[in-house]
Formats: sequence, structure tokens, C-alpha cells
Amino acid sequence: MGSPPVPQPEILPPDNGYAPPPPPPPRRKRPSWSAAPATYSLVGINCLVFLAMVLHGASPFSPSADQVLFFGADQPANILLLGQWWRIVTAMFVHVGILHLATNMWCLWNLGLLAEPLMGWGGLISVYVLTGAAGNLLSTGFNWMHPMHDPSGAVYFLPGAGASGAVFGIAGALIVLLKSNRLPVPPSELKRLRKSVIYFAGINLVIGFSINFGAGFTGVLVDNSAHIGGFLSGLLFAAPMVPRIGSPRTSFKLRLQIAVIMMVLILVLAGFFIAQLRPQF
Repeated sequence: MGSPPVPQPEILPPDNGYAPPPPPPPRRKRPSWSAAPATYSLVGINCLVFLAMVLHGASPFSPSADQVLFFGADQPANILLLGQWWRIVTAMFVHVGILHLATNMWCLWNLGLLAEPLMGWGGLISVYVLTGAAGNLLSTGFNWMHPMHDPSGAVYFLPGAGASGAVFGIAGALIVLLKSNRLPVPPSELKRLRKSVIYFAGINLVIGFSINFGAGFTGVLVDNSAHIGGFLSGLLFAAPMVPRIGSPRTSFKLRLQIAVIMMVLILVLAGFFIAQLRPQF
């Protein structure tokens, strides 16, 4: 039998005051909401408003015109005759039934998660509010000049509500930002994403006009002017911007500020113009 192994003495490094750094603590997994706080917040606000409507007695499936107006839906007469301009903003958080809410929130969720990394939480909230307001302004002006008539010929206005104008605005902004060569993403992937957003906007616009074409059979009307206004203003909003990913922080913030100021000025001018319209009825 061989002799047992002899333990080797422990060799200590010289005491020169150096100690190896401790291993880094395990990285905590970020909660999912922190990656897209604006998307989660906007969806949450819309859902809370709808919950408040239902708790206040509104039908979850088909609330009345008075009920949606009470919670902030827009209507040309209320805005232009009574001066309730705040409805231009509040209407984008009010929905006419749970199906209306669910479809809009599904679109907002998917587009928001794609857009927020490119424009930051402040940019996403800005594009939602400003393009949603632009869509509601165009809707107000269009419906003011083209009111509905009941069988007796009397004029009336349907209330408008929903996040779809703002959702179309996010889609328009994405179409512009996804074309940037600053993004560290393969061009083929950017092209695929951009094409899917274009298809989303085009298909939904076609669906909206198709539903209105058959409104006499369904009794349902889609506010296509709000969709068009939101989409066009989204393209305009993103025109001076650069994506947050791949761009210097100062450049991104400056261009975002330019986009916000530009859109605010356009909305003020558009509101002033619409307030001067004199319909013939």
C-alpha cells in the first residue's frame, strides 16, 4: 500500500492591503411594468374609467349616450356651443361597452410595447394624448359640418369616445420611427415590423369605412375622421423625432420637445379654426 497523501500547507498571498472585490450581487429581475410604464398606465387608466362607468350604473355592453357624455365623451354641440373643450382629451379614455374597450386596449397594448422603447414613456404619453386630441378635433369639425338628422329632419350629434384615434396616432409615429437607420436592428426585421404596422392601420381603416357603409343594417357607426386625424398627426408628430434607441440622449430629448411643441401649436390653431366654423343647419 502506498503512503497516505500529505496535505499541502496553505499559501497565503502577501499582506499588501489588497482584497479581491466581492462578487456582484445577483441582478434582480425588473418587474415587467417598469419596462413599459406608459403602456401599462394608459391601459390601466382606460380600464379604470370603464370600471367607474359600470359602478356608476352604465351598461357594460351598451352604455347610453348620456352615460358616456357624463364621463367625458365628446360631442360637437357640447364642445363648440358650451365650450367644453376638455372633452377633446377626456373622450380618448371613455369607451362604449366592454367589446369596444377590449379591442382598443389590445391594440394599445401591442403598439405601446413596440413604441415605448423607441420614444420613451414621456414620448408615448405625449403621442397618445396629442394625436388622440387631433383625431377628436377633426371628428368634432367634421361632425359639426355634417350632422345627423332624425326622421323628422331635426339635427342631432352622436357622442364620440374611445382610444382608437390615439392608437392610430401611435401607429403613424411607429411607421416613421421604424424607418430610421439609427436603430440597431437588422433592416429586414425593421421592414417586417413597419409593414405589419402599415397593414394594421390600412386594414382597420378599411374595416371602419366598411362598417359605416353598412350602418343602416348594423346600427353601428365608426368615427373614421378621428382615426384619420390620429393617424396623420402621428406621422407628423414623429417627423422631427429620432428613436431613443441608437440616438444620443440629448438629441432624442431635444427632438421630442420639438415634436410636442409643434403638435401643441397645431392643435391650438386647429381648435381656433374649428371654433369659427358656421354650419348651415
